[in-house]
Amino acid sequence: MKKVLSLVLVLLFVVSIFGGLSRVPSAKAVAQEISYNLGGEPTGIDPAITVGLPEMNIEEQVFDGLTRLDTKGVPQPAIAKSWTISKDHKTYIFTLRDAYWTNGTAVTAYDFEYAWKRALSPDLASEYAYQLYYVYGGQAFNTSIKVGTKYYAQAVDAKGNPLTKSVGGKDVPVADMKKEIDPSKNIGVKALTAKTLKVYLQSPTPYFLSLTAFPTLMPVCKAVVSTNDKWASDVKTYVTDGPFKLTQWSHNDKMTFVKNPTYWDRDKVKLTKITYYMVEDAATALSMYQSGQLDSAVSVPLSEASKLVASGDATAEPFLATRYMLFNTTKKPFSDVRVRKALTLAINRQQITKSVTRGGEIPALGFVASGMPDATSSKDFRTVGGSYYKDNDIATAKALLAQAGYPNGKGFPAFAIVSGTSQELKSLGEAIQAMWKVNLGITCTLRPEESGVYMDDRNNGFYDVGFAQWSADYMDANTFLDIFQTGSGNNDTGWTSKAYDALIMKEKSTGDQKVRMKAMHDAETMLMANMPVMPIFFRTNDVLISKHVKNFYQSPMGFIDLKLTYMV
Repeated sequence: MKKVLSLVLVLLFVVSIFGGLSRVPSAKAVAQEISYNLGGEPTGIDPAITVGLPEMNIEEQVFDGLTRLDTKGVPQPAIAKSWTISKDHKTYIFTLRDAYWTNGTAVTAYDFEYAWKRALSPDLASEYAYQLYYVYGGQAFNTSIKVGTKYYAQAVDAKGNPLTKSVGGKDVPVADMKKEIDPSKNIGVKALTAKTLKVYLQSPTPYFLSLTAFPTLMPVCKAVVSTNDKWASDVKTYVTDGPFKLTQWSHNDKMTFVKNPTYWDRDKVKLTKITYYMVEDAATALSMYQSGQLDSAVSVPLSEASKLVASGDATAEPFLATRYMLFNTTKKPFSDVRVRKALTLAINRQQITKSVTRGGEIPALGFVASGMPDATSSKDFRTVGGSYYKDNDIATAKALLAQAGYPNGKGFPAFAIVSGTSQELKSLGEAIQAMWKVNLGITCTLRPEESGVYMDDRNNGFYDVGFAQWSADYMDANTFLDIFQTGSGNNDTGWTSKAYDALIMKEKSTGDQKVRMKAMHDAETMLMANMPVMPIFFRTNDVLISKHVKNFYQSPMGFIDLKLTYMV
């Protein structure tokens, strides 16, 4: 009893010296700040215009759409707190929650209506406008012709084909002056009140709710954007509604974001600061990671991937993406399908994935990546579709090239492979360049370009053959196939087919999954028969990430979402 009393007296004495138990030193709190290498300078950060993952991985942090995808890819309420869907699955009524822009004003249904119609406007020329073709009247408005201040539908023939006329040696569309399109009346998106948005679709679209989380369908602040064309070029006018807000943009260096104090769900956001670096060289980024300057990076050097995954410094994330090459089908000799097929068959994908990329990639013998559901979710679209050609089929490739007039490569014109500047693309380019030389007797050069220049050249057709990558925008095979429709902003090949367009329109016009999948398999068959693109492999994605980072999420589509991320 005396010993116990003595211990109590000692404890009381200690407590009195330090001023109470609350003053006992505690562990230092971990700064909730993360640094991430984006991999390059974004071409822009206006969600209605951008098409690349680097840009969208910025917009994902600073915007909220009607919905936001969870870690299982399921759309969850975001700015829309609830919605109702009509029995025919064509009319959606969204009810918005109390949410605010970073300038303190309320996010309203009028902002969504304005943003969607802006993205569809032919004046903006958004490459991703077709993501809104599901909305009634969206395609008609986007493809309309502006005369003065009015818009008119394209004139079409009895079969629905657009009519053109020759002006200065070029075919230009003919406007149907009798069919004026009034954006305020003829498009199926309407703000009924500040908190109620009505959307009427062209036809049932099973993945429409997922699309409402996609950057092209994110809102913009009408009061700001309608009066300032340069709003997305200045951090002072870059008004957003997401978990974080942009505070600094040092071009070709870094971007800084802080937690958005006006965000509706701010209590769940733990990070107080995000720094995005723009280092294109993966080896340099790895050095920064090893020296403590980076917590995570979009990719790792090919030569280090397996070692970094084994050590736990990188994770192999699933990635619904296809690495491919595209041919400029408007230029000879790539206007000849036999040439395109010969080049496609004359590479060894197994060798590329085992000896060049070495990241567990799967050789691509079709275009739609593995992992997409077929008519039933238990079946994979790629497995059902099967393979469209043999890998490393040199004999057939040589025969096709000879038929095209270039036996053993004789007389084949000089051309270049255009690409970005990453080590992966450099290594891939060198490997394919060597294979075409050895297998077909064809010589070509490599033309690496800074990413912005590279995309401009592709978009404007200033290339012969180029590297590309397509990652899924949503969990449906359509996301890989509708990019090759005539007029699609993402179809840089110059290839067009009315029959192909009809198949895509057929699958978009019905909610019957069996009919949809049959049309999409037929479309992929047609795409691979014409070969405007040369699939190489289906991707995996090794992401460099520190063990101090928790709840880091990268979707199979390649989007990163740092809303729930925290540091330990």
